[in-house]
Amino acid sequence: MAREFSTVGVVGLGTMGAGIAEVLARTGVQVVAVEVDGAGVERGRGSVEHSTARAVAKGKLTEEERTALLGRISYSTALGDLVEADLVVEAIPESLELKGRVFAELDGILKPDAVLASNTSSLSITEIGVGTGRPGKVVGLHFFNPAPVLKLVEVVRTVVTEPEVVEDVVEFARKLGKEPVVIGDRAGFIANALLFGYLNHAAEMYESRYATREDLDAAMRYGCGYPMGPLALLDLIGLDTAYEILETMYAQSRNRLHAPAPILKQMITAGLLGRKSGRGFYTYDAPESPTVVADALTPAAAADADAQVREVRKVGVVGTGTMATGIVEVFARKGYEVILRARSADKAEASVGRVRKSLDRQVAKGKLAEDARDEVLARISPAVEFEELADCDLVIEAVAEELAIKQAVFGALDEVVKPGAILATTTSSLPVIECAAATSRPADVVGLHFFNPAPVMKLVEIVETISTGADVVATARALCLKVGKQPVHCGDRAGFIVNALLFPYLNDAVKMLEAHYATSEDIDTAMKVGCSLPMGPFELLDVVGLDVSLAIERTLYNEFREAGFAPAPLLEHLVTAGRLGRKTGKGFRDYSK
Repeated sequence: MAREFSTVGVVGLGTMGAGIAEVLARTGVQVVAVEVDGAGVERGRGSVEHSTARAVAKGKLTEEERTALLGRISYSTALGDLVEADLVVEAIPESLELKGRVFAELDGILKPDAVLASNTSSLSITEIGVGTGRPGKVVGLHFFNPAPVLKLVEVVRTVVTEPEVVEDVVEFARKLGKEPVVIGDRAGFIANALLFGYLNHAAEMYESRYATREDLDAAMRYGCGYPMGPLALLDLIGLDTAYEILETMYAQSRNRLHAPAPILKQMITAGLLGRKSGRGFYTYDAPESPTVVADALTPAAAADADAQVREVRKVGVVGTGTMATGIVEVFARKGYEVILRARSADKAEASVGRVRKSLDRQVAKGKLAEDARDEVLARISPAVEFEELADCDLVIEAVAEELAIKQAVFGALDEVVKPGAILATTTSSLPVIECAAATSRPADVVGLHFFNPAPVMKLVEIVETISTGADVVATARALCLKVGKQPVHCGDRAGFIVNALLFPYLNDAVKMLEAHYATSEDIDTAMKVGCSLPMGPFELLDVVGLDVSLAIERTLYNEFREAGFAPAPLLEHLVTAGRLGRKTGKGFRDYSK
């Protein structure tokens, strides 16, 4: 039977400590909250009172419950007042020396069986507890911010933590209404180890001027369904905090991908710490405010109006797969005449049939009228010969992700499509310039990377090669906006924005599993519950397909020659074994049961 922690101490009443104290008191625990001085106590008390008042206003807490909650928290400036605590949670600043001193002092005050826990997000629990006489009763208890809202708690065991202590703390976390995951003592634990490599990569991408801050953030929100873009998230976390976490991770891993991007140190030195200072990657209307205001880097709203835009009336789509038929539907629904080119009349008709089925589903859901469906279908013409695309203003290639096949298509289009027409590829990772080189009109070639399913997903990556004309880019952007898509701009390199940020993160998750650091279920839980991502990395890999994922990771590695991008051997072994994810019934999980 799990031990009961009836009195719990909280040391440090910053944002995290105050939030933890509130969480504890909500569930009936007596809390002794300690800060270094009276001013700190009052700040912490004010934070708890403000947070619980908001909960009452939102109907999540009654006034009586709030009064009882506040009555369970006593405040002090003396660690000696924790003498009766069964468990103490330390939530002071991320300094190993400071935490070690506090733990050593607490060790001399607390009962012999009391448990010591640190809320550190990246420091070594082993090193924090080594100065105590009870290292077996020291654990990590990493809550996520804001603690009253986020469900994940990482319970970190060291090599000497007593198993029953881990069991007791896990059960206690469940009583608090949290979802605990148990992990070993490694820098960054699960969530931060995976999250901060991704955030650092985004900062490097911005630093190299590969894409604007707005486009980087929009790409991950619209392309992956993330609640925030990486640069906005760095501003929320605080650039100084992010830098410290990355430094800690790099000191332990020596992984270059964890070495903080130089721009982070430059911004910190300049006082640009994110929301808390009123300016980071974005500018805010006041310190601590979430409201972004325009600054010198904000794109001008009228920028598109000045660019020359080509007229597009008729659109051609080459291909018969899911992406091709989705793009056909997108343009036909927005009033464009569309030619769907397939290798045979049967394939062309079958593809139009798939568009019809998709539209029928919309009719059945009441999202589309029957006459509107018929009008959309009337705009779609099946074709077999490339010559039937001759008078299209835009032709989008959506064939198999093999360069030789795509080049053959572009060569054929170059011979028949009228001068001035734009030729686009939907490739997700191949070089667009290689497609352009197969034509005599590289200035007219652009990447238009739609996301699957195209009728639903808002994002389109507009990929500009070194040869693409400015008017072609402007036309591509205008078209995306006309068909209701969110365009983002980037250069022609492997992975573009989304895949270049997403797949190294997925690869890191596989390496974490491969090292037996945590289970795939716990890793998925950590990223969904702790970071509010729509899917965990292994769920997503199984949906995408392990073979597709491996191909993208190999492309990224071959382009950048970055050791950290090399595909995890476990992923390669699963693909070799034919475990490709949901489509084969087995991947990281077994779907055949």
